[in-house]
Amino acid sequence: MNKKIYRFLFYFILLIITYLFYIFPFETLNELLFNQTQSFQYSLINTLIFYILILYYLRSHNTFKPLKFFVYEGLGIGFISFMIISICVVFNHILQFNTFFIGIISLILIILIYLFGSYNARTINIKKIDIKSPNIVKNYQVLFISDVHLGSNNTNHLVKIIKKINKINFDFLLVGGDLIDSSSFNFKDLNILNEIKKPIYFVSGNHEYYLKDFQNKMSQLSSFNVKYLKNTKIQIDDINLIGIDDNQTEKSKIDFANKLCDNNSFNLFICHKPDIWQKLNCKNYLMLSGHTHNGQIFPFNFIVKLKFKYIYGLYSMNNSNLYVSSGAACWGPKIRLGSKNEIIHLKLSKI
Repeated sequence: MNKKIYRFLFYFILLIITYLFYIFPFETLNELLFNQTQSFQYSLINTLIFYILILYYLRSHNTFKPLKFFVYEGLGIGFISFMIISICVVFNHILQFNTFFIGIISLILIILIYLFGSYNARTINIKKIDIKSPNIVKNYQVLFISDVHLGSNNTNHLVKIIKKINKINFDFLLVGGDLIDSSSFNFKDLNILNEIKKPIYFVSGNHEYYLKDFQNKMSQLSSFNVKYLKNTKIQIDDINLIGIDDNQTEKSKIDFANKLCDNNSFNLFICHKPDIWQKLNCKNYLMLSGHTHNGQIFPFNFIVKLKFKYIYGLYSMNNSNLYVSSGAACWGPKIRLGSKNEIIHLKLSKI
């Protein structure tokens, strides 16, 4: 698609989202509760003001926390409000309830769903997965996390993750990209990773490449007990651990994966996006991915599935497996509906 057309569509869709999520729900709620209707000019001016603020934040990578909160949390609250208000207005049109009553019900539902989604976004679950293969000689306990999004999320969330990790007996930890998503993140805050006394292996996600001075920052990871696997592999006994870099074409990913595969070992791939599974000339392997967040907020999972066939969970075919994690944290609004933060506790054993 032509870049100019793509850019126009981006600006246009952002303008529509600004009105639907930041303006429409609250003007409609105001009308339901107080019978106050806003003029078209008033709605247009508010939409343009909010649009400029959002566009400025997205384009400038501004780190001003109130603006960041407005953009991200406003998106989450606005989406929930849009869904609830729209459903309630349709029901009111059919059943002809009192508008004030509909407004109160809408407001209560918005608050309750937002509180539940916020609580769910701060909870971290342990998901256990068992994988068996004839190429595995001894048993392994492996942990996998992805999409921590430090920068969007503060280090308190990372502390919670590490506390849970340190309660589990495991051999090594795999980090499947999007560990950091903001140039403002202070890398010294990664010191807490040194509390993990087992090897940590990392592959990049798409968000790492948005960081200023990306290469220098990635080189600092070794100071925090993290080995960066960039289109390379490392042998851990009978496990051939392969890290596939995110910032490359799908063909390049496949070429590197096939080159690094060893069919005499159990091949364990870490690849941020679940886009090359079943396209490899490799046998007896497991691929671990993230990126999708399982949609994070229902019904976005249906939208994400239009882009990624494999959106969440364990998939198996022809002696190969793929696990797509919903991530250990949120991106953008700190809300989860229909999805959960998770740490994957993987048990590898011989058939």
